[in-house]
Amino acid sequence: MADFLGMMKQAAQLQSKMQEMQEQLANVEVEGISGGGLVAVRMTAKMDVKGIKIDPSLMKAEEREVLEDLLVTALSDARRKAETAMQEKMQALTGGLGLPPGFGPT
Repeated sequence: MADFLGMMKQAAQLQSKMQEMQEQLANVEVEGISGGGLVAVRMTAKMDVKGIKIDPSLMKAEEREVLEDLLVTALSDARRKAETAMQEKMQALTGGLGLPPGFGPT
């Protein structure tokens, strides 16, 4: 019974820390870059896009396809960085709880 109560206490702590982490993730920003810096995308670790910067040299009708490709690449780069930031936060969160193997992030 003591083990069950201990697990319940750990679960409550984890839930509280998860909520705190979600709030922190909204404040962590990453930047995805493509085209050697011609396109940059700012995004939170919760995957909310906060801004896009496009070099003026790409603002030509004949560069439309290049710009579209660079936007996709920059967004993908930002998403990967946001996912990495989220995983790092999760590891920091669950690492100190002494959870059994397989219960934390993979």
